[in-house]
Formats: sequence, C-alpha cells, structure tokens
Amino acid sequence: MILEMNPHHPEPRKVKQVVEVLANGGLIAYPTDTFYGIGCDLFNKEAIEKVYALKGKTHDRPLSIVCSDLKNISEYAQVTNYAYKVMKKCLPGPYTFILEASRLVPKIMLSKRKTIGIRVPNCPIALAIVAELGHPIINTTAADRESGETLMTPQEIKSKLGDMLDLIIDGGPVPGKPSSVISLINDQPEILRVGSGDVSLF
Repeated sequence: MILEMNPHHPEPRKVKQVVEVLANGGLIAYPTDTFYGIGCDLFNKEAIEKVYALKGKTHDRPLSIVCSDLKNISEYAQVTNYAYKVMKKCLPGPYTFILEASRLVPKIMLSKRKTIGIRVPNCPIALAIVAELGHPIINTTAADRESGETLMTPQEIKSKLGDMLDLIIDGGPVPGKPSSVISLINDQPEILRVGSGDVSLF
C-alpha cells in the first residue's frame, strides 16, 4: 500500500510500478513541492470521477494537472509567448498557472470558462511519474474528507483515505505550504492565491 521512493532519484522500477497502477485506473497519493497530492491518469474518466468523490468536490470546482515540462504544458493549454516567458522563469516550482485548456483536456476536467490549472512541481518523483506515463496526472491536495485538514504524511493519508487509494508513495517530508495560483488568461496576470511561489514577478 505504501511504496517508499527516493525523493531525489526515484527508482525507475518503482516509477514503472506507479505508472502501472495509473494505467489501470488506480488512484495514488504522491509527494509534490507543496503537499502530498491525490492523482490519477488524466485520460481515465472513471478514475477522475473517483477523485471528485474522494475530495467531495463538484465538477464546478476543477482539479489541476501535473505536466512534466513546458513543452508538455503546450499540448494541454494555450500558451502565448508571454505565458511561456513567465512559466519558464517559475517552473518547475510551487505555482499553479491557470490557462485556457486545449482540446486534449477531457471535458470533465474543465471549468465553465474552459480553463485548466497546471503545475510543474519541483519534485523529481512527481515529474518522473508523469514522464513515464507520457501524459499528465490529476493534482489535488490530500485532505481529510470530514475536516478538510491537509494530510501531511503517507501514514496520515493511509489512515484517512487508504480505503479509496490504490497506492501511496512515501517520498519523505513535504514543505506543507500551498502553491501560488496565478491566472495568465489573456496575458493579464492575476494573483488568485499567494502561496510559497514568489508573486513579486506579477
């Protein structure tokens, strides 16, 4: 249930094991550069529905996705020259950028405005998983279903959410501060949440 992984040099064999779980429609908990996240394969609608159920979220509260790099982002969002320059300075890092989604993003993932939140966390484990899978995974913070309290360790996640997850990756401690959320729609940066990413650029 809990798979220990080297946070700096994720073992390829273990990364493949995680990707197998995702490819079979499984839900995982994994470390990022902010909190532990809950994720699944972006292209598995049933798995996405399970994430919404686990989070108690309605579809009008969209989930974000983790991409492996800037090139990967441009497949799933409309990236202008301005957005590219901004993201190149900030990523990988503790930011969530809101962009217009491309047609590749499943409708179930989209807000009414057809936007998507995108992360490239500074976390070798998360990036290795996405690179091996070949496309993004869902990203939402691991939290207690009843209290909404953020779950900070694999053991807490197992205790509170274990019955709904197929695999929990133990990548050691995480910083425990949320990402900064910046909308780049129409090339007009708007700070939606101040988190651990420096927002003085905006």
